[in-house]
Amino acid sequence: MPKVKANNVMLNYEQQGSGEPLVLIPYLTADHACYAFQVAEYARHFTCISLDLRGTGESEKAEGEYSTEVLADDVAAFMQALGISRAHVSGLSLGAAIGMWLAARHPDKVASLSLHSGWSKTDAYLTAVIESFQLMVKATGNVHEMVIHGLFPWCLTPELYAAKPDYIKSLADFVRSRPLQSVESFMQQSNAVKTHDVSAQLSSIKVPTLITFGRRDAATSTRFAGGMKEGIRNSELLIFEGCAHAPIYENVAEFNQTTLQFLHRHAGVVAAAS
Repeated sequence: MPKVKANNVMLNYEQQGSGEPLVLIPYLTADHACYAFQVAEYARHFTCISLDLRGTGESEKAEGEYSTEVLADDVAAFMQALGISRAHVSGLSLGAAIGMWLAARHPDKVASLSLHSGWSKTDAYLTAVIESFQLMVKATGNVHEMVIHGLFPWCLTPELYAAKPDYIKSLADFVRSRPLQSVESFMQQSNAVKTHDVSAQLSSIKVPTLITFGRRDAATSTRFAGGMKEGIRNSELLIFEGCAHAPIYENVAEFNQTTLQFLHRHAGVVAAAS
């Protein structure tokens, strides 16, 4: 796996496919492989660059506090280091939060923005959810087990658990197969979720933006949809029925088809700008 120094942190990444660059930003605790079901499809049309954020996967563990702004600056520096002047950007949950800051702070680097299960400002409810994860990690000392037993039930519907137990087990096995995030890095990263507030910067995001939510999501529910849609003027809203926080796993075919349609509609911008 290649690595590159960006924003004084060594970041690990994977690149697949050909075409215009598409940067995929992971969610809380995850490394680049979290988008495996998407890259398999996206890479037929785009050059997919998936990275490990600081303190996750095989990227360097950085000292000090994390914030979604700092993580966005990491991604901007990462793109600069790879010689990517502009790219389509996609992220889920924490990845979406980072994507908003990236588009606000580094607008010239973003050709289109895909925000899945995102939110503009952490509220009391989401804070309570994150703090429950933090308590579980402190109690177990194992981020993987917290993800499987604590985070999964927030991200997946009861119906999916009932209908596809083998699939749930395969997702758990996948999580356990990935590099284990340290408790310290998880606390830094989850604190960035708790302090996230990009609401005042939404109006500065000018690029075409796809905003999606799962209808059954509780953590980052459609309560955030109106503010994001109104704040980002050049945006469109899509709701995945029957999904909770992780449509990328709950309904892979529909998620990939609809998100690719958006990306194809805005393809050609990168080539024209370079």
